[in-house]
Amino acid sequence: MDFRPPAWKRPWILGLVLLIATVALYWPVVHHPFVNYDDSEYVTENPHTQSGLNWNTVRWAFTTFDFVSWYPLTWLSHALDCQLFKLNPAGHHATNLFLHALNVLLLYWVLQRATGFSGRSFMVAALFALHPLNVESVAWIAERKNLLSMLFFLLALGAYRWYASRPEAGRYAVVFGLYALGLMSKPLIITFPCVLLLWDYWPLGRMFAQVRGAADGVQTRQPISSNALRWLVLEKVPFFTLSALSAYITMIATFAGGGMAAGKVYPFASRLQNALISYAQFVGKAFWPAKLSLYYPYPDSLPLWRVLAAAAFMLASSIMVIACRRRYLTVGWLWFLGTLFPMVGLVQVGIQAMADRFAYLPFIGLFIMVCWGVGEWAAAQRVSKPILIPISAAVLLSLAIVTHRQIDYWRDSVTLWTHAVQVTGNNYVAEDHLGGALVAEGHSGMALPHFYRALKIEPDDAIANLNVGVYAQQAGDLSGAIEQYRKVVQVTQKSIGPNAVIRAKAFANMGYVYKKLGDQTQARQCLEVAVSLNPRFSLAWIGLGTVLQNSGDLARAVAAYSRALEDQPTDFGYLLLAGALEQDGQHARAEEATKAAESMSQNLYEARQIAASLLKR
Repeated sequence: MDFRPPAWKRPWILGLVLLIATVALYWPVVHHPFVNYDDSEYVTENPHTQSGLNWNTVRWAFTTFDFVSWYPLTWLSHALDCQLFKLNPAGHHATNLFLHALNVLLLYWVLQRATGFSGRSFMVAALFALHPLNVESVAWIAERKNLLSMLFFLLALGAYRWYASRPEAGRYAVVFGLYALGLMSKPLIITFPCVLLLWDYWPLGRMFAQVRGAADGVQTRQPISSNALRWLVLEKVPFFTLSALSAYITMIATFAGGGMAAGKVYPFASRLQNALISYAQFVGKAFWPAKLSLYYPYPDSLPLWRVLAAAAFMLASSIMVIACRRRYLTVGWLWFLGTLFPMVGLVQVGIQAMADRFAYLPFIGLFIMVCWGVGEWAAAQRVSKPILIPISAAVLLSLAIVTHRQIDYWRDSVTLWTHAVQVTGNNYVAEDHLGGALVAEGHSGMALPHFYRALKIEPDDAIANLNVGVYAQQAGDLSGAIEQYRKVVQVTQKSIGPNAVIRAKAFANMGYVYKKLGDQTQARQCLEVAVSLNPRFSLAWIGLGTVLQNSGDLARAVAAYSRALEDQPTDFGYLLLAGALEQDGQHARAEEATKAAESMSQNLYEARQIAASLLKR
């Protein structure tokens, strides 16, 4: 007689439950706006992604090192969203939610097919779906790369079981291709070949052979021969090669984009200490997810006792895993340690101490350990399902409640960064972005104290110095503004990557100040530096055009206005172009520019006022 599980335990029913729970919990993100942290670089101020899917976008996506990495599929994903939804954040958020829900279902499918355990696989997928640390990856549009890379990672892992059941070149190529797509979404899944070796150990058991006892006929598992084991390793060489190639490209992109030069560079000893503490903190947040923040500041110093305690905890945990002699514990623990390793900061990329989004893949290993461990214990103790199921449901409900609250912090940038300031200390990055969010809402006065707090924490903070300069400029303190902008120029000497953008803004703002002071020569010089640092800086091109037009250099003024309009078409920009063309005697082109301004203007009078104010000496 064929055994069929109860209806509620059938895989498709459990999958449907996972889908409904995930979508219901995360649905509020569809109503959230873009946030003022990376969303502009990826979407709202990126002319390439905003142009949608076309040949130019595809070529750019595969050749750019923007944002200190190489992930063309992520860029194309954002471009597709822009083509479908324009700049309506609801559509972009919906795509993130769809990808997360799909990853939840894939994780359940991969585990259930590989292990045969539906209940335990369901719990791992449910923990993955509902855990609060995964909110950052889902609610943050700019973190699309995490979701997309996980999608291909899980597809490749599932395809690997298919290949292992009947090794063939075609099946191997499918796994290899899916892994390549994952790397083109986010390179930090480069430990995938190591995960495949773990998967060979458990649950696939390819490192063991079935042996039938001579006396009793009972089948046992024995390690395979050294030659067979060597083949399993050699089988992964193409994957390791692809990982090495991805790491090499990432390093080139990081150096080219300034990811290792922006901000402080910490000594290796500090990075090693922070890595040990981060590992321990991630384990703690897996079981007690409290005080979660979009940004965790790098500590100025780490007490020796904390470093030793973290090292002792990680060592003791590893010894316990080995002592338990359970293959799922070994695989889960090594999964966690290995997949998190590229992100713990031993090679410094950025200035954060750690990030919640780094746990999206590694936590699966911890979830496997917990779910299989509890399942095995319950079976040994004969704990009945009517007891185990309500306890599991209570755990998931508790996580869902915390996750719901965490999702709510993402409802706008002010709330997001206010929470970050509250749960972390000495967080000048959070102070900067909270101030920026308040400025965007028209509360410059409320924003200024946050910029000053950021400068108290980090006097060389370029963003805070820039914003204090902007406030002084708006208040009419032009000499004070110039002083602040010069400080920005001083602290951004390495003008690559993020520094180049901030440095360009400082020079552009300084150019506008000198223009208002009547020093056209200094204004032109500052604006020329700004556009050389950031050729896509439309407002700097506009400023340069007005200076050139005022000095009578109409040909270069027309060129500057035209360059500005290539990246960011505006009604006042077209009006300025029309004025320069009219003054140069190009009446037909001037009329075309005026019509372009009228076609895109919602308030032509206001646009004319802006254009006139920009042309004032």
